[in-house]
Amino acid sequence: MKPIGVSTQYVRAAGGICEAVSPGVAEANRYFKEEMLFFGYAEALVLFIPVGALLVALSSRRFAWRDVPEPWRSGVSTSRWGRFAAAAAGGFLLLFGARLAGGCTSGHILSGVSQLAVSSIVFSIAAFGSAAITARLLYHRREVRT
Repeated sequence: MKPIGVSTQYVRAAGGICEAVSPGVAEANRYFKEEMLFFGYAEALVLFIPVGALLVALSSRRFAWRDVPEPWRSGVSTSRWGRFAAAAAGGFLLLFGARLAGGCTSGHILSGVSQLAVSSIVFSIAAFGSAAITARLLYHRREVRT
């Protein structure tokens, strides 16, 4: 059984787009050739994660469109485009790192930890630790003392 993960599906989608735009390009590229485009359970996972999140938010009546969430606005910037640029850059770096490492967080945390892979356990500790530190740095709360 293949591990659960989502970063490979972006490579497959990019290869499919390249092949649709210019036939033969993806076939000639070794990286795309290794990950041929097809639709399976992992691709369905990528598509339906946001759909499921939207359905839950709508059904719980907690859906709200926020260009710039309050913690970002008060801690970083009020710029809508700055927020978008930071999110796009972060997403690119995350996906680049996932492909460079040969797997993404869901692959390491869900599949690797369940198999007790030491590298995935170490990665999980590092991922959660760095996320906590980053959140603390970006969204620090200023307490008012009286």
